[in-house]
Amino acid sequence: MKIFSLILLLLIFGCTKKVEKEDHSGHQEVKQEQVYYTCAMHPQIKSDKPGRCPICEMILTKIEISKDDTETSEHKMPEVWQCKDFPDVTSETPMKCPMDGTPMIKRTSEMEAGKVISKVKLRKAQLHHFKPDFFPVTNMKMSKNIRLLGAVFESEERESKIPARVPGRVEKVYVNVTGAYIKKGDPVLKIYSPQLITGGEEYLLARKSYNKTKNKAFKDLYKQGREKLRLWGVKDFQLQNWYEKGKIPRSITIYSPATGIVKTKNAVVGKYFKEGQNFFELSDLTTVWVEMDVYEQDSGLVKIGQEVDLKFSALPGQVIKGKIDFINPVLDPKSRTLKVRTTIENLYGKLRPGMVAEATLKTVLDGNRLVIPRTAIIDTGKRKVIWQKISDTTYQAKTIHTGFESEGYVEVVRGLKEGDFVVIEGNFLLDAQSQLFGGYEDFGHGNH
Repeated sequence: MKIFSLILLLLIFGCTKKVEKEDHSGHQEVKQEQVYYTCAMHPQIKSDKPGRCPICEMILTKIEISKDDTETSEHKMPEVWQCKDFPDVTSETPMKCPMDGTPMIKRTSEMEAGKVISKVKLRKAQLHHFKPDFFPVTNMKMSKNIRLLGAVFESEERESKIPARVPGRVEKVYVNVTGAYIKKGDPVLKIYSPQLITGGEEYLLARKSYNKTKNKAFKDLYKQGREKLRLWGVKDFQLQNWYEKGKIPRSITIYSPATGIVKTKNAVVGKYFKEGQNFFELSDLTTVWVEMDVYEQDSGLVKIGQEVDLKFSALPGQVIKGKIDFINPVLDPKSRTLKVRTTIENLYGKLRPGMVAEATLKTVLDGNRLVIPRTAIIDTGKRKVIWQKISDTTYQAKTIHTGFESEGYVEVVRGLKEGDFVVIEGNFLLDAQSQLFGGYEDFGHGNH
């Protein structure tokens, strides 16, 4: 009887211990993995049992989420201080910013990295079909070629006029049409001016008197008369011709003091001009302006002195180099563009106002920047999202703040740090997987 009782106790104790062991192992499994069922079309539907969607009657899909997926791993980061206006300048101890002298601020976790808005863990069956490609966040020098559209304009600095320096009546016009090309020293018209004739006669009298007497007073009168006639536009060879002939012609030829194309022609035979009125207005096209439009997002990269390459359909195969010499301080409110200008030579006159120019402005950004490929970013319009590799099976979506873009790379201002791996091929599949099962809602950030 005693032996039978002992055997019975051993059997009860052993079974109890086994049941407790099984219960404990089952409890461990529940802690490690959470299972629920959801509808692919209606991710808000969740059930702890298999079945059909009450909305569309589709069979619910099984979802397994491990403990690692529901908890964000946190590790102690060293304290870092940064300049408020220069976030790239950091220090391990609080101090004044060496750039502007302001106190540094402590870098927070939000400054260090962007918010995690979703996580996806792939099962073994999914990994066989998912072949992602990764890119490590890299610190590099950025350069950008800004493509601009411009047009040729007359240079206001080279505009010139042929004015009436003495009052008189036009007797003859040598330039009869606008658009005519005039070189410096070409005759443009003849004018009858009593004032000019009187000045010429005084000059001849003073010169003849000085040549006869060598008197200093006549010499001064002769020099004064010569300078006055020069200021009125009379050339030295005309003065010599008058002296040799001993008389002043009734109509005196006026010569062009500048080179250019006639833009405005006011001179007409018989018309009387007062002193200061313009016979002609010229445009000198040996130097022209090229004005270009820079979009608002690129306006901060443009500086005086930057080189620009220009191409014109009138000069196929040729690239003309220029330098930015003017930046309009005001942005055009309608086109949201900024006017910039370069001045180039046009010695052969092939470039004409109104011609279209294709320009490339080469810029190099200051300092090194954290960059990722453009293909790594999912731009929803409201935010920019990247998928970061956590492990071979786990990926998380984060929002980032971006800066300049160049040559297929985008600057990361906030949200990632150097060495993080981002998905550049396969990120849209992860995005679809997350949206399919309501991953973004689970993290409390609304619809993607």
